Amino acid sequence: MTTRHQLNNTELANHTFLQDMYDDDYFPPKLVQKGENILVELCRQIETEQPENLDALYELTHAATERFNELAEEFDENDSEIETVARDTIATDMEYIAQSYGFEDADIEELVAPRDW
Repeated sequence: MTTRHQLNNTELANHTFLQDMYDDDYFPPKLVQKGENILVELCRQIETEQPENLDALYELTHAATERFNELAEEFDENDSEIETVARDTIATDMEYIAQSYGFEDADIEELVAPRDW
């Protein structure tokens, strides 16, 4: 069976991250793909490092959020931006990732705390 992403978590391996952004022509597909890659890499880090508590998880999600902060500049350069739809989609996917790895108590706002979008 072929999976979308090479992840151990089978639920996430077949998940399309940032689907609402892919569905909206306002967001350049190549940049949405870069965002999806950030989330897939986050999943790989969680699988590799196996954070033992929320603080350790937040360190990983904060690093991913910083990468989205950098990606926001590319959206701006392409007459797009990480706005309401994108913010909600990114945060919701981060929460989905956290829950899929057993962190049901993860706070959605804390997952993306260093965001500047």
